[in-house]
Amino acid sequence: MVPIDGWAKGTMIPVKDPALPRIGTATTGPARAGGPADGSLPAVADPSTIPSGSMYLDACLDPYRESRDPQARLSLAVERARQRPPLPAELRRDEFLVPGCQVRLWLVPGFVDGRCRYATDSDAATLKALTGLLADVYNGRTPEEVLACPPDFLEDLGLLRQLAESRRATVLRVAQLIRDHAAACRTPGRG
Repeated sequence: MVPIDGWAKGTMIPVKDPALPRIGTATTGPARAGGPADGSLPAVADPSTIPSGSMYLDACLDPYRESRDPQARLSLAVERARQRPPLPAELRRDEFLVPGCQVRLWLVPGFVDGRCRYATDSDAATLKALTGLLADVYNGRTPEEVLACPPDFLEDLGLLRQLAESRRATVLRVAQLIRDHAAACRTPGRG
């Protein structure tokens, strides 16, 4: 187990299907599901306590909606990212690097007890902020819930318009990797 203090009460969740391909490996193909080889990811709240659907999305996004200024919203996201603990060195491995980025960006996906798990980190503050927001929105959701919630909220809040084209493309690539992971984790016959 890898200690991930601060991610979620310092608790660990084993990834039950290590056979899922990992981010950044040559064998991942388009789905790029995966998780840490040692089976550890940050915990999320008890699924029975997580609001469903739009209530959960609203809870994640309400602080951003308090401002009408997209630049202020991005500043809030960056400030929140600065308060996040860094991804532990044990998870800052090449297999979790998002390919094609100009800076280092890690996406650590997992799937436990029917729920998707995500942890992100980056050397770039804006990428850490917006990929962290994506992880917050989708962490602890079922694959079906992840797939039913496209990342349109990033554009609706004006967050993507504040970024250079390369950063915008990177954030959208991470959103797609998260959706691909959820699709790969979906229970056969349910979707």
